[in-house]
Amino acid sequence: MTTISTTAQFQSVNTVLSLDDYDRIVGYIHDGALETDQLSEALEELRLLFQANYVVLILRIPGVEDIGLMLVAGELEGRGTVKYFRYLHSDTPFSNMPADTVFTVDDVMTAKEWENSPYYRDYSRLNDVYHVMGADISTLDAGVLRFRITRSHSQPAFSAEDKQLCSRLVPHLRRSLHVHNLLGRSESLGNLYADAVNRLSIATLVLDESGSVLQLNDVARELLSHADGLKLVGSRLEANYPSDNRELHKLIKDALVSKDAIQPHETREALSIARPSGEVSLGVVVEPIPGPDWAEGRGQPAVMVYIRDAVGKSQVDNRVAKELFNFTPAETVLALQLANGLSLEEAAENLGIMRNTARAHLRAIFSKTGVRRQAELVRIMLNSVVSLGRGDVTPLGNRAAVIAQPQLRSLHCR
Repeated sequence: MTTISTTAQFQSVNTVLSLDDYDRIVGYIHDGALETDQLSEALEELRLLFQANYVVLILRIPGVEDIGLMLVAGELEGRGTVKYFRYLHSDTPFSNMPADTVFTVDDVMTAKEWENSPYYRDYSRLNDVYHVMGADISTLDAGVLRFRITRSHSQPAFSAEDKQLCSRLVPHLRRSLHVHNLLGRSESLGNLYADAVNRLSIATLVLDESGSVLQLNDVARELLSHADGLKLVGSRLEANYPSDNRELHKLIKDALVSKDAIQPHETREALSIARPSGEVSLGVVVEPIPGPDWAEGRGQPAVMVYIRDAVGKSQVDNRVAKELFNFTPAETVLALQLANGLSLEEAAENLGIMRNTARAHLRAIFSKTGVRRQAELVRIMLNSVVSLGRGDVTPLGNRAAVIAQPQLRSLHCR
């Protein structure tokens, strides 16, 4: 067993790997937890380290067809991205290997058996793959991910030193993949919640401890573009009227103080912001964002601001409304117009239909929903799940964030 010390060295393919180089490789592997591009860079570093023609992570084995989801490093079209590649899972001799144990072809069969195997003849030889070293890496939430390092026939076989070095690196790769999946799952859930809030027409802004806006959703971007009550001045959220602005920043400051307080105490959370247009005031709620005690300063999410425009149009899904209430397309459009505050006459004019036609649609809508008054219909529509559908919802503009967030992709294996 090799002992790591400040002068430790590892031998791989007649190349001496210093401790500094080992640390650099491990750093690449752990950086791969952050996003797929960096994970691809880690695989490329491993390919160079082992002087391999390919390094492959098989993320999902094939179902009916011989197509597996993989991340590949090497001279291959599509390398560096998670893509589907041909993979003869039913023929591979490496399908039932012990988890987290490094193996080579020589551990499984003789060279003659390997050369006569259907997997080698129909797949490996066509891709100039002769020597194979790998491990089936077990993860807590994504099953088993298959890790393979390959060399061509003209290259030397993997040595005992190669296996020993690979065995040292596999635990780091397993941790990196586990964190990658956790981050991907967390971001997926966060995106779902954020989209739901967006569809509910709630403006959200994330501020740092200095009050600068780090991120805002589509609804907030649309609302602030009108500068009616609230606006962005540089990267700071400001109210149009000085008195409201003082109250707003006091609210934000109180939220920051309560975030750092040892003992929780009651503070004001809501504020009404007057609008120069004369429309109903904006409602604002501010709350602190929990975070690690050691993370502070500019650029750290510290405060969440929620804004609701009482007269803003509801972002609702026509398809969900039809499915939920069994409306016809004409009834759906009329019901949504009424839910957005229009009178029956205004809705009819907007839709270009006769008032009698609108009344006939309204009678059918009342019959299907069991209500008798237009006010009840509006209440039912707004309190239903129609705004949470993912279908025909009118976008509110550019979806880019103020600060771009890393694009994480969860790696799942079935």
